[in-house]
Amino acid sequence: MKKVILITAMAALMAGAANAERYVMITHTQGTDPFWPVVEKAASDAAEDLGVGFEYNFAPSGDMADMAQLIEAAAATGPDGLIVSIPDADALRGAVTDAVDSGIPVITINSGADVSAELGALMHIGQPEYDAGVAAGERAAAEGVTKAICLNQEAFNSGLVSRCEGYFDALGEELNMIDVSNDQAQIETRTAAALTADESIDGALAVGPHVCEAAARAIDSIGAEIHLSCFDLTPGVIDLIETGEVQYTIDQQQYLQGYMPLVVLHLYNNYAGMLPGANIPSGPGFVDSTNAAEVGDQAGVNR
Repeated sequence: MKKVILITAMAALMAGAANAERYVMITHTQGTDPFWPVVEKAASDAAEDLGVGFEYNFAPSGDMADMAQLIEAAAATGPDGLIVSIPDADALRGAVTDAVDSGIPVITINSGADVSAELGALMHIGQPEYDAGVAAGERAAAEGVTKAICLNQEAFNSGLVSRCEGYFDALGEELNMIDVSNDQAQIETRTAAALTADESIDGALAVGPHVCEAAARAIDSIGAEIHLSCFDLTPGVIDLIETGEVQYTIDQQQYLQGYMPLVVLHLYNNYAGMLPGANIPSGPGFVDSTNAAEVGDQAGVNR
C-alpha cells in the first residue's frame, strides 16, 4: 500500500513539473556587453517570484543566423512563451513568425519596438530608441556640442542605429556613426583614430556602457577635450560620471526588460489573455552627477 501511495505521489509530482509554466528568453549578445547579465538576473528573479521555469540563451558568435536557430530550437520545445530581442528583423523574422504561428506567445524586448507588432508579438518592453537618442542629442546641444560622432558596437543592430540617428537629428547634423566593434582594444583604437582625424569633433555618444569606458580611455590617451555621453550603466560608467569624464548616461532600466515579460506572459496565460494596453517603455532616463551616487550601487546589478 505504501509503495502504491509513493508511486502515485511521484507520478503527481512529475505531472506537475511537466505542466509547470516554462518561458525561454533569447537575446543578442556576444557575451561582452555587461548590459545583458542584468536582464538575465531580472528574468530569473521573476521566474522565482512567480514559481515558473525559465531558460536564457544567446549565440556566443553574435551571428544573427545562429540567433535565429536558437529561437527555432526553443520554439520546438513548446514553451509557454518566448521573449526575444530583435536587433535585425530581416534575419530573425522567419524564426519569430513561425513561433507565433505555432501558437507560442512572444514578447519582444530591447531592440525591435518598430517591428514587434508586425512580427506578431504580443507587445514590446524597452525604451523607444530613437527618442532616447533625441534626448541625448538635445542635452548635448544644450551643453555646447557642435560636431559629434556616434560609437556603435553593433552596426547591424537597428535599435543602436536609431539611437545614433536621434542624437544627430537633435544636433541638426548629418549622421556620423562608426562601427567600433565589441572588442575593447578596437573600440579604443577606432575612437582615437576618428577623433584624431577630425579635431573639430567636440562630442561623442557611446551607445553601450563598455564602449563608453573604452572611449573615455581613448579620449584620455590623445588628450582631447570631448563631451562624452553614453547609454546604460556599469560601475565604471558611474566612476566616469563622478570624475567628470562622462557628462551623462541614458538609463533604460534593463531590469524591467528582464522582469516584466515573465509577469506579462504569466498573466496572459493564466487570466484569459490579460495584457497591458500598450507597450511598456522602460526608459529613457538620465544619470548624471546629480544622481550617480544614488544609483551607483545598482549599476551592473539591477540597472
